[in-house]
Amino acid sequence: MNEPSYIKLLHSGELRKRADIAYSILNSCNCCPHNCKVDRINNEPGKCVSGGLPVVSSYTPHFGEEPVLTGTHGAGNIFFGNCNLKCVYCQNYEISQNYKTEINNQISFERLANIMLELQDMKCHNIGLVSPTHFSAHILKSICMAAERGLRLPIIYNTNGYDSVDTLKLYEDVVDIFLPDFKYGDNAIARQYSKIDNYFDKAKEAIKEMYRHVGDELIYDGNVVVRGLIIRHLVLPNNLSESENVFRFIAEELSPNVHISLMSQYNPVHYAERDMLINRKLRISEYERAIALMEKYGLKNGWIQDMESSDSYNPEFNRDRINPFGN
Repeated sequence: MNEPSYIKLLHSGELRKRADIAYSILNSCNCCPHNCKVDRINNEPGKCVSGGLPVVSSYTPHFGEEPVLTGTHGAGNIFFGNCNLKCVYCQNYEISQNYKTEINNQISFERLANIMLELQDMKCHNIGLVSPTHFSAHILKSICMAAERGLRLPIIYNTNGYDSVDTLKLYEDVVDIFLPDFKYGDNAIARQYSKIDNYFDKAKEAIKEMYRHVGDELIYDGNVVVRGLIIRHLVLPNNLSESENVFRFIAEELSPNVHISLMSQYNPVHYAERDMLINRKLRISEYERAIALMEKYGLKNGWIQDMESSDSYNPEFNRDRINPFGN
């Protein structure tokens, strides 16, 4: 079994040191590019409306990730509540934009560590931190606790891409697999649909930092990836994801060998029906255009989805927190 990178940091004492540094950030929070500077330890809310303890809305073996991450036993996904973005079409809106309810799912650092160990006991191939950004300063503390108690699975950082470079540096050789969304290639569109002013600029900085950590090669243990970078890009109707700008950046400023997960699964949920530009599913021609753009920039590694995927990846957290995807 491949040993995750954080084990060396655990033995050297560096993992505990990083966890302590991360926790201190919460006194004047700048764990993401919002730089709210609020005192989250004393539960002063910022943009993410989250306090001093992590909010875990669900955790489960998950089989809906890329095949190289789910393997035969699933990815051990931990779904964090709330978010530092406010995407009007978020498929996880039941937990990402419902902070008054999700506060009831606030847990201790010790409990989060135990969840990681439970997922390991379920034979999951990895620990998938889903929407971790606004709890990135909290999670390191729990990873350290879990590692001290025997956690030996690689960590996946499954993020919306709006991450702080300084915080990501604390995760160097803690996270072995980066799985960022690269949502938009245009700041103005991101402002309209995710309520964020500088997404494209900050996502480029963050993903470049992730690339610095792990490069463009995927490392496998059997048929399952244990280290590397996979960039997800959800194609939106009417080219609102500005895919060409995204692909150009990846090819020219990272590497054409980076693996791309090109997603056709857009579904007009949450507030999407209020906007005529996004109140429908993707057309085949729109997805084919995105594939052609990948080819234009020499991006040949990765995965594409069937058009039917828009019916297959819609969780129901309000119905079932244990199995929201109906595995």
